[in-house]
Amino acid sequence: MDAPLWTETHAPELAELPQDDAREYLQRAVEEPLNLLLQGPPGSGKTAAARALAREAHDDPDNDFVEINVADFFGRTKTEIKNDPRFEHFLVGRSSLSKRDMINHVLKESASYAPVSGGYTTILLDNAENVREDFQQALRRIMEQHHRTTQFIVATRQPTKLIPPIRSRCFPVSFRSPTSDELVTVLERIVEREGVEYDADGLEFVAGYADGNLRQAILAAQTTVEDEGELTMSAAYETLGEVGLEDEIESMLDDAEAGDFTDARSTLDDLLVDEGLDGTEVLESILGVARKRYQGAQLARIHRLVADIEFEMHDGTSDRIHISHLLAELGRNAE
Repeated sequence: MDAPLWTETHAPELAELPQDDAREYLQRAVEEPLNLLLQGPPGSGKTAAARALAREAHDDPDNDFVEINVADFFGRTKTEIKNDPRFEHFLVGRSSLSKRDMINHVLKESASYAPVSGGYTTILLDNAENVREDFQQALRRIMEQHHRTTQFIVATRQPTKLIPPIRSRCFPVSFRSPTSDELVTVLERIVEREGVEYDADGLEFVAGYADGNLRQAILAAQTTVEDEGELTMSAAYETLGEVGLEDEIESMLDDAEAGDFTDARSTLDDLLVDEGLDGTEVLESILGVARKRYQGAQLARIHRLVADIEFEMHDGTSDRIHISHLLAELGRNAE
């Protein structure tokens, strides 16, 4: 996706957050700054909410809001951290520091900087469930030292992985997965701003596809519009329906290879009956997944099996029976 992401270009304001309880707590935090623990499942809007709070609370959020994703540190090398333009000015002449000390130094420096506007700086530590305990202890000390001038927002999907001293220093704000209606409201606002043609069925299809993940819903809508030029039901199904079928094919092959033929045949029934595919379309989908899933002799064997089953289907009366034979062969191969 080469275009700017809609999750960024249509970042919500506080008043636009779909979750009433969380929105009320965050609006209150604008007037009375305090450390926050944003907790909830992936895609529930925690990061977007923290950014919305910072934009409303600070006159100069570009300078007074610092966002650190744990993956920015713990999933990267020392060289990558040192060369990151967000952190390099903190680490000039400090290449001898250990990775842990680099992280601590960036946090200390960020917390100690005087705010450019207003009376405090806000630091967001995102995906905090991946922070090691020794680093959490260091973070606790930084929070204690700079509590008068720095607001800490800790976002996590697993709050129990945080040490009690950090949890006790933050006011908890819970985020739940948005409902389908809430997702539709967000999507409608975005496509209206984009001037994109859409219909209610298209919005609902994308909301159902995302299954409570706000980020996924927005990106799926953008993908559909980029591929089809609109967000109608037919466009969404054309773009996203294939993705869903690929997941079902993967699941069917997993079950077959594990010898779970009842589950594999149940998925096959869904494809043939609920999705309305014929046997040839199912076989084509199996080959499409197989090319990503297998290689070498294993991929060649799948091609031979599909070719044999396709030949049998021309003379047979039941696509289900013939494709079930293929699934059974995959199970015997796995054993």
